[in-house]
Amino acid sequence: MLGISTFGLSMRLLKWFPIRVVDQILLVASRLLIGDTGRVGLTRPSVGPLELKSLTGKTPVLDVGTLDKIKSGHIKVCPGIKRVRHQSVEFVDGITRDFDAIVLATGYKSNVPTWLKESEMFSEKDGFPKKPFPNGWKGKSGLYSVGFTKRGLMGTSMDARNIAEDIENCLMKRRKPFFLNHVIPYLLQTSQFQIGDPAYVYPLSSLHGL
Repeated sequence: MLGISTFGLSMRLLKWFPIRVVDQILLVASRLLIGDTGRVGLTRPSVGPLELKSLTGKTPVLDVGTLDKIKSGHIKVCPGIKRVRHQSVEFVDGITRDFDAIVLATGYKSNVPTWLKESEMFSEKDGFPKKPFPNGWKGKSGLYSVGFTKRGLMGTSMDARNIAEDIENCLMKRRKPFFLNHVIPYLLQTSQFQIGDPAYVYPLSSLHGL
């Protein structure tokens, strides 16, 4: 909206406000800039866009170019489908229409439990991490997951940053015992420190890679 990513804005607002408050802000902005989409057949869900994404994984996307085509009549919004025949579709309102082609936008779902032999991190029911956002990115024994936040690319970015920081912390913990058990004794031996001598601090940057 106005050249600003609404999803990026919403992720920033979620740092200070609960999800339902952010949803209301987005809906008010959408109503002011786009208008009432219900008039052209696009009925708004009972919950807000972020809450819908969190509960179902469905991304709230509305293309402005498509909306213009709907308003001009080039695209017609129809009710739910009751059944599909060879070259026609019967809708829930009883009307049947003929079509040259039917495109099924079926979406996708996670199949991780079918190939990952692990049952603690991922749910066998929906294939998503059992821990809710933002804690579903880390499992045991170095197992990580990216992109299962139901919060689009911003959520994926948050996962990636958390994983990178966790890997860095793991590496630092592995270096610490080596530093305490080998580097410091070596410095003490080569320096020939005695009680009462002034202490010297060696910056960690000089020991990078040890």
